[in-house]
Amino acid sequence: MGKLAKHRVLIAGLFSPILAILLYAVVYGGLTARSTDPEQDWLFRLSLSTAVMTVPFLVTVWVALRDIGRKSLSVSGKVGLAIAVLSLALIWKPVNDGVLRSRQTRNQAMRDVAAPLFDTQDIRGSRQRLEEQRGKVVLVNIWATWCGPCRAEMPKLDKLYLQKRSQGFVVFGISNEDTPTQQRFLQQVPVSYPLLTLNGNVPALYRDIARYPAIFLIDRQGRLQPAPEPEKPFATLEAAVDVLLNEKPN
Repeated sequence: MGKLAKHRVLIAGLFSPILAILLYAVVYGGLTARSTDPEQDWLFRLSLSTAVMTVPFLVTVWVALRDIGRKSLSVSGKVGLAIAVLSLALIWKPVNDGVLRSRQTRNQAMRDVAAPLFDTQDIRGSRQRLEEQRGKVVLVNIWATWCGPCRAEMPKLDKLYLQKRSQGFVVFGISNEDTPTQQRFLQQVPVSYPLLTLNGNVPALYRDIARYPAIFLIDRQGRLQPAPEPEKPFATLEAAVDVLLNEKPN
């Protein structure tokens, strides 16, 4: 016990990153499970969970201050304190997710704003340019192979695309994953609309995504229009697409 007490700052520091991650997972998971409206209180849940991540660091500092009060901090104590300080870098991930989520929410609420143009390749190597779709209604689906809701949604999007493309409806899927990963996914969940890569010019609007899947609707004039929230029935999205298809281009 004497040796453990001697190195308690080091021990506290070593456990700081592990406990920070564990506390975040427990608090965020617990708050999410108890939430009555996850899409409205996400900022509160994320902020509180992130704040809790600092507790192991604060405990390590408190232990170090107690040791300093008795004598100078040992080498092992300094190492433990340094590790605890470095563990604060873990906060960057949820903070960055919060920033991206805020940007995504703002971007998806845009109305009658010119959609940023992308010019990139699809997974078959063909060039896809948003500018060439002027006069059509475009649905841009931001997805990922690890996203369960994406897997469930994509066959519905493909069916909608096949039903409406003769009316001037276009669907693009955009993922930040590489071509081989997307191609393997396509063997499991085949879709006929183009799946795009980031191997070109893809503006931040389509990259600043924290919540998957995300949908951007673009009308015949090339303007962004709000899309229904992902938790809404798919029929709501179909209705939004029909409204845009029935509008005549200027």
